Amino acid sequence: MSESSGAAAEAVAARFEELYGSAPEGVWAAPGRVNLIGEHTDYNDGFVMPFALPHAVVAAVSRRDDGVLRLHSADVEGPVVELTVAGLAPESDKRWTAYPAGVVWALREAGHPVTGADVHLASTVPAGAGLSSSAALEVVVALALNDLFGLGLRGWQLARLSQRAENVYVGAPVGIMDQTASACCEEGHALFLDTRDLSQRQIPFDLAAEGMRLLVVDTQVKHSHSEGEYGKRREGCEKGAALLGVDALRDLPYEDLDAALARLGDDEEVRRLVRHVVTEDHRVEQVVSLLESGDTRAIGPLLIEGHASLRDDFRVSCPELDLVVDTAVTAGALGARMTGGGFGGSAIVLAEEADVPVITKAVEEAFAAAGHKTPRVFEAVPSAGARRVR
Repeated sequence: MSESSGAAAEAVAARFEELYGSAPEGVWAAPGRVNLIGEHTDYNDGFVMPFALPHAVVAAVSRRDDGVLRLHSADVEGPVVELTVAGLAPESDKRWTAYPAGVVWALREAGHPVTGADVHLASTVPAGAGLSSSAALEVVVALALNDLFGLGLRGWQLARLSQRAENVYVGAPVGIMDQTASACCEEGHALFLDTRDLSQRQIPFDLAAEGMRLLVVDTQVKHSHSEGEYGKRREGCEKGAALLGVDALRDLPYEDLDAALARLGDDEEVRRLVRHVVTEDHRVEQVVSLLESGDTRAIGPLLIEGHASLRDDFRVSCPELDLVVDTAVTAGALGARMTGGGFGGSAIVLAEEADVPVITKAVEEAFAAAGHKTPRVFEAVPSAGARRVR
């Protein structure tokens, strides 16, 4: 555990004691994530390749046996929120508390004897930046309750239950990638995940050792239409799979893409969605192959290609994300693309270490010239997944 995470754990534990009158039984952390490649493939049973960030949600938690769930966040103004576990019901809560409460509901629905808890949370994952702050919040609560109640669940099972909490309790149709990344990633690695069977391979991804860096550029933009548009694209992908007679677009071989697109006729929107998903799955496999062969710099063009597909075929980019990618590549980046669901959030930039200051300055100046808010730029270091820290 790093010195900074140790200090965060102590601060969260101290605040827990102020709120609830006794020390917590433990403190846990679950990270946000960056997706290196594989966007909008997870709900199509496809391949993704995220890695965990050092930024995390930290939770101090104690058990209760009286059916009461008390929740507090250092990041949201307001008093402790008190709920009863027996009264938890899907889509009954539109506040931030729906995420941790949804995890308790999902655990109980699955037959696990969670009888209540006191929880205090604090997060360093930038909210609204496409870095999965909500998944980190779900996973940290799931892991804490798993440990405290002796449930014996593994990381992928906690991810599944956290996804169910967000799908059913919160009402957001997210795939499995974000929760699995938060629960299962390893330090110094990217996670090659098959979202159909949840099989995993940890792929070494130590850029610093090779003289490179991966930057996250948080545009600090969140477009309000993202959730409805996300649902429309998911429905379009399902329509494409049905028209092509496959269970999911993952089942369509890359080599058969042209013939499949011809079969879709003049349904241009579905054609675009299908083309993105099939080519993106192929890009993930190419990146895995390059990383395993030690040819890390060669993944740069695939990141650029992936961004073009997200921009032109899936149409989930926005002017700010395009500006980051175009400016960074022009300034000498090896590769760049939007990461996350889109419509704002963050882009990633792969660069030689020596080029980072020039690229960062170019992006900041381009944003200033366009009248955009100054972006937040930081290095993404592949970090450990969810764990107990105290």
